[in-house]
Amino acid sequence: MPEVPAVRAASHGGPVRLGVLGCADIAVRRVLPAVTRTPEVSLTAVASRSGDRAGAVARRFGGDPVEGYDALLERPDVEAVYVPLPAALHARWVGRALEAGKHVLAEKPLTTSAAETARLVRLAREAGLVLMENFMFVHHPQHHRVRRLLADGAVGEPLVLSAAFTIPPRPADDIRYRADLGGGALFDVGVYPLRAALFLLGHGLEVAGATLRTDPRLGVDVGGAALLRGRNGVTAHLSFGMEHHYTSRYEVLGSAGRISLDRAFTPPADHRPALVVERPDGTEHLELEPYDQCAGTVEAFARAIRSGAGTSGDATVRLAELVADVHRSGHAERGRLHDRRVTPWEAMRQ
Repeated sequence: MPEVPAVRAASHGGPVRLGVLGCADIAVRRVLPAVTRTPEVSLTAVASRSGDRAGAVARRFGGDPVEGYDALLERPDVEAVYVPLPAALHARWVGRALEAGKHVLAEKPLTTSAAETARLVRLAREAGLVLMENFMFVHHPQHHRVRRLLADGAVGEPLVLSAAFTIPPRPADDIRYRADLGGGALFDVGVYPLRAALFLLGHGLEVAGATLRTDPRLGVDVGGAALLRGRNGVTAHLSFGMEHHYTSRYEVLGSAGRISLDRAFTPPADHRPALVVERPDGTEHLELEPYDQCAGTVEAFARAIRSGAGTSGDATVRLAELVADVHRSGHAERGRLHDRRVTPWEAMRQ
């Protein structure tokens, strides 16, 4: 493994000087607009394999256009990078960025391999660099409010988390349908309810079972479900897919009530969240202020860099392990059903 340079882009008291590796849809549609709204970050350079594409994005959002990702990583005026590339390319380019001494904000999942994720987290820790996986929802105050309610015993002892994130089908040429680019429902939307389970229930969760539905024409999973179990008998029932009605919600069932939240994972910046807390003595609707979770993520990344916080990465590594276990369990179950030539409904009755 190449050594991390002893000298990297000098830290200063101004905005974090950000470079972007790739002009993916999520970068142009969500993250770069948030960067322009965030004083703590300055867009310094935009790289693409196409100089024309880099130029078009740079003219829209600022920064210098750069042809080629390596050329951007060589720039001493770039101290941090955002990586919105397809998931299968993350391990290579996140690693190259860390080796170049850059802090990294990378789209989820950090990689498609638990071992590669752990390696990159170690590399960031050893170099004193910030490595952040871009789960925007964990920065939204609505989830921190739910976690405080649970800690305060608002619904008694938490027993069951039910969470779902599903989206309608995408265009046929969408990268989510490309197995070679790390596509599939688990990597794209399944990671959200898994990350929510870690956020709300802690890291002591294990995969008890999973199922994945694969489209044989595409070679990727298009939907699935997972059952997790944790300490004291708590369970998490998680559903995900990308051929469904849009759903983005979770609820926590406790021994003395229930908390539910809709628009949980991708709320618009102007959305006013409403937590529903049900108890035997009545139902309470807690309306919260709107929050721009995309700008909040960019701000959190900049704060971590300027504070010298470095990288913990515990949640990132544990999530990668859970994803690997869901993938393994889901494909094992699929193989069992195929070998025995029974339908899923028949299997459920066995």
